Amino acid sequence: MALRFEQFVALRYLRGAQGREEGRRFLHFVTYVAVGGVAVGVAALLLALFIVRGFSREIEAKLVGFGAHVQVESLTDEPIGGGMALAEALAREEGVARAAPVVLEFALLRRSATAIDGVGLWGTDVLPPYLAGHLVEGTARFDPDGNGLPGLVVGSQLARLLGLRVGDRVTAFSMRNTDQVLSGADPVRLPRVKQFHVAGIYETSFANFDELYVFTDLDVARDLLEYAPDELTRIDLTVADTDRIDAVAARINETWGFPVMARTIYEVYHSYFAWVNLQQSIIPLVIGVIMLVAAFNIVGTLLMIILEKTREVGVLISLGASAAKLRRLFLWLGLMIGGAGVLLGEALALALALVQQRYGVIPLPPEAYYMKTAPIALNPLDFLLVGVVALALCAAAAYIPARIAARIEPIRAIRFS
Repeated sequence: MALRFEQFVALRYLRGAQGREEGRRFLHFVTYVAVGGVAVGVAALLLALFIVRGFSREIEAKLVGFGAHVQVESLTDEPIGGGMALAEALAREEGVARAAPVVLEFALLRRSATAIDGVGLWGTDVLPPYLAGHLVEGTARFDPDGNGLPGLVVGSQLARLLGLRVGDRVTAFSMRNTDQVLSGADPVRLPRVKQFHVAGIYETSFANFDELYVFTDLDVARDLLEYAPDELTRIDLTVADTDRIDAVAARINETWGFPVMARTIYEVYHSYFAWVNLQQSIIPLVIGVIMLVAAFNIVGTLLMIILEKTREVGVLISLGASAAKLRRLFLWLGLMIGGAGVLLGEALALALALVQQRYGVIPLPPEAYYMKTAPIALNPLDFLLVGVVALALCAAAAYIPARIAARIEPIRAIRFS
């Protein structure tokens, strides 16, 4: 495909057409700086989008891993009577892929006289799939050991605090519905006690959760917490289509009514998602300002090229080049500088993102960010949108120099350049 006049001349200027010897090297350097500025801005913006999108995806995966998409519980803050029948009915609801019965109450977990901590004792049929995929030791099964002690899966943070290892014996104390006996004049509450063996240890880098929740068999938890055979604390629903989470929760609330209450994961953990949304709105804006500044470096670069090529521009005008052609010439030059910067920036961002995905070279403090390395989530749409926005900014930045070039008087340009 043949290049138009404006495109041909702009390409020669970009590639280093001959000009005055004393200014050629500096002009080349300034052009490279302009291209590099756009490249760095584009790469920074893309990496920010990749990381923020990765944060959002990782945080959502962790929260859903602990609490599924929709949580169904009782408005009265009491166990759900007939919970197993309700769980079976909810599993048949349109859009629900899985309904997991849950018994969850506070308990004390003791390894020794000095190693004791409060935990959320979570009874379930099977360990949630997300946690089963993040086991660092042991197994996800709750089967009794050789001594008949049921299995308990604990978080890595709790294991470090209590010095637990797979196979250790621990004791759980439940203060729910404890019996009262008289000791003199004062009633004494006797906790229910049960021993477990540590079957597995999971790690999600979600320190608050890794320290809090321990998992065991549903019936074992019922017995320790004195739940009736058909009572549940809540029912966790996994939705087949994540775009319909709100619709599924709304339909359950409408269908079942009081005291059943369905809440989405976004409502239950609103503060976490608000934190992620804040990053999504601010970080790209800040990096976008950097890219805007880089794009407007093109103004200075094009003005310097115009000064360097003033005599040539005068010759082009004297040979019949119209003002419109000159404007298009320098607009094309600005777009070529921007296009080169966009291609380099996107290639750099992709390379760095792939390195981060594979090797995790950017570490993060898990106590602050809930993960050990910066997460990356690639999206082809980001490349397209950032490229289009960057080229639009470069074209806008090139407009003023293009108008200046179009107003050059050919006689003065040729005589005095």
